[in-house]
Amino acid sequence: MGIHHLQMSAAPHGSATDTSVVTMFNPATMAPLGKGSVRATTRDEVIAAVARGRAAQKQWAKSTFAQRNAVLNRIRRFILDHQTEICELSMKDSGKTLMDAHYGELFPVLEKIQFLLNEGEAGLSPEQRSSGSILHKVGTVFYQPLGVIGILAPFNWPFHNIMCPVLPVLYAGNAAVIKVSEWTTYSCDYYGSILKDALVAEGFSADLVQFVVGWGDVGASLISSGVDKIFFTGSPENGRRVMAEAAKTLTPVVLELGGKDPMIICEDANFDHAVAQAMLGIFTSCGQMCVGTERFYVHESIYDAFVGAVVARVKSMSQGPPEEMCHDIGAMTMPRQLDIIEGLVNDALASGARALVGGRRKPGKGLFWEPTVLVDVNHTMRIMREEHFGPVMVIMKWSTDDEVIELANDCPYGLGASVFTRNAARGQRIAEALVSGMCVINDYGISYVCQSLPFGGVKISGIGRINGVEGLRECTRTKAILSDRFPFTVSMPRAWQYPIAQKDGVELAQRMIRLIYGASLWEKTKAAVSMVPMLSKL
Repeated sequence: MGIHHLQMSAAPHGSATDTSVVTMFNPATMAPLGKGSVRATTRDEVIAAVARGRAAQKQWAKSTFAQRNAVLNRIRRFILDHQTEICELSMKDSGKTLMDAHYGELFPVLEKIQFLLNEGEAGLSPEQRSSGSILHKVGTVFYQPLGVIGILAPFNWPFHNIMCPVLPVLYAGNAAVIKVSEWTTYSCDYYGSILKDALVAEGFSADLVQFVVGWGDVGASLISSGVDKIFFTGSPENGRRVMAEAAKTLTPVVLELGGKDPMIICEDANFDHAVAQAMLGIFTSCGQMCVGTERFYVHESIYDAFVGAVVARVKSMSQGPPEEMCHDIGAMTMPRQLDIIEGLVNDALASGARALVGGRRKPGKGLFWEPTVLVDVNHTMRIMREEHFGPVMVIMKWSTDDEVIELANDCPYGLGASVFTRNAARGQRIAEALVSGMCVINDYGISYVCQSLPFGGVKISGIGRINGVEGLRECTRTKAILSDRFPFTVSMPRAWQYPIAQKDGVELAQRMIRLIYGASLWEKTKAAVSMVPMLSKL
């Protein structure tokens, strides 16, 4: 989740116009990773990857749920046995701390696997529906594989952003072609091998999962490659580009386009818990989370105490290269994100906001923004309406529930939210009034970890859903089939068959409509009696 650029991003080393090479470096130290760079995938290679995936998917589409579960169990076993390696690779590639990597890379992926193992088959099995008044038929909904699904993955959780979309895509019987972020390309070979090895070990083709690397032009090639659906996570600006490109071929899309999540802290909240959750909500992964809390609304009666508590904690935090294993917060992943944060913070400061701590880039090597606390903010400032995606806590006070609901909803984004109060009814009332895809009461962000719930936003935060049965079925083609209920044919009344007897046909239709849809038993009974003289015309 984050900002992934469909258009070309500026490369940190070398020419920004050279899209034939992807540079790999550690954002905390700026040291090269691996060979330092890799060649970008060409359009012809993207097309070929989709073709290979389509060929492999034919066998996989016929696999049983037991076979798919076996693949998932192999992946789970590998993750459990290689937690450190997976998280250290994420740490090097994205600049996050090892603790953040465990929190955001492993928990959601393992929860996803557990959900699919426990509930995936039920979610994809044929589902009988009522046939209504068509009594001689049985209605069934089938969830069939789409074919090949393209995934445009962002940079902020390199492992998670591959696994969490790919696993349901595979479980639904599809192949996947993944375009990884140009900022976290180094880790994709290792992460991809986990999937490929599990598939091959169970007798299926490694071509079911393929990776393409490069800049925005590679993403555009994947969208127009003939894939059956696109899953994209990124900014609203780039989501519009994805949608426009996909519209040329009417390729369906699921768009998760970031958020500007509010956290509402009431005066009756568990204060210490709210402070701890607030810190988690903005400083995990250096604030690079689509469900990161970017707006903090604190009741005026506890505002000063809350600000004092978070400022004291922020001042005590250490920031630096995660490999040193002594820092609370790591680096930004994408160089341009520092420019975005700087622009939004400076705009707020120029408009009267105050930075009680931080408020600038961290001097020295690496892509660091100092943990920041901004106060005296208002909704005329850009930082209250535009996603900053960094470690900047923006705090505003409020006095009434109606006021804070209005403030929280006064934003073009609508992904997640959280409410802190000891009053269960009050928390539920506020949560239901917020215009967002998800809301958590008395916790932060765990709606994503709860894989049985659909995840997605409203307004400019996106289209479609991931997670839950809703997200799993996004990976399928929904087909409705009406079949015979009885072993004999039920024919249409003769009066309705061509050539049609108009007078008798209309009279029969009107009486039958009253019989089926009459508002009372008496009306239905009268209609049934009136049809007796017409039985010979049925």
